[in-house]
Amino acid sequence: MSATTTKAPVRAAGTRTPGPGRRRAGSLAWHLGALLILAVILYPVVWVIGASFKPSKDIINSLTLFPSHPILSNFKGLADGIADVGIWTFFQNSLLYAGGAVVGVLVSCSLTAYAFARIKFAGRNLLFSLMIGTLLLPYHVLLIPQYVMFQKLELVNTYVPLLIGKYLATEAFFVFLMVQFMRNLPRELDEAARLDGCGHLRTYWSIVLPLCRPALITSAIFTFINAWNDFMGPLIYLNEPGKYTVSLGLMMFRDSDGVAANYGGMIAMSLVALLPVLLFFLAFQRYLIDGMATSGLKG
Repeated sequence: MSATTTKAPVRAAGTRTPGPGRRRAGSLAWHLGALLILAVILYPVVWVIGASFKPSKDIINSLTLFPSHPILSNFKGLADGIADVGIWTFFQNSLLYAGGAVVGVLVSCSLTAYAFARIKFAGRNLLFSLMIGTLLLPYHVLLIPQYVMFQKLELVNTYVPLLIGKYLATEAFFVFLMVQFMRNLPRELDEAARLDGCGHLRTYWSIVLPLCRPALITSAIFTFINAWNDFMGPLIYLNEPGKYTVSLGLMMFRDSDGVAANYGGMIAMSLVALLPVLLFFLAFQRYLIDGMATSGLKG
């Protein structure tokens, strides 16, 4: 009867296994560094929260993050509106703009991505390269000709110039994102759909689109955030305060010299303006994480 012996792994000369103390020190240093970075990132948010409860005269002069005697007058003053415009008007306009942008990007970019990813046609690669090339064009290059065009069409001071591009698949980044996702879907799905008598539209709506939920939700989140925070577009095309978005509403706290006349109200409105973006992200992050975990495929 032979006995089997096991040999300990031979280590190279001069190498040592880190001891428990060294591992704990490394872990502690890593966590302290992460906490330091987190503190730097969160400091502006904490400052805004604390400043929203301070009188305007203490916001700039005081060095403390949180006041010893918090006040609520900054938030109560928002109910009175700005320049005879109710504060909720700005939020309604921003929701209209951001919601319309999300719908336009999801519909137009997903259709365009399906054509590039799943349909073979002449010039597909050239058109796709040209579309990606538009990412290199600065926004300011197209600003003047676009404004002249919309002015001649009498569409200035409306939301059409802000939203029409979303419905024409001009957001090349989101088209590229969806194309890369759709290319990873099995081609057998399209073949099975054709055998069942489905055309391209039916295949897109019933098969490809449900499997692209992670890409769609990612595009929706970033589109909503970009539209909600957009300042340049509304500043150029909107002229009436009643049509201003939240970003332009914050600008109305300035006086004639360009200096904020009411720091407390401006910061309080900035804090309230963060809530819709935060709620939108929290509402859809679960679907985003679930979709990425399953790679969009259901067995």
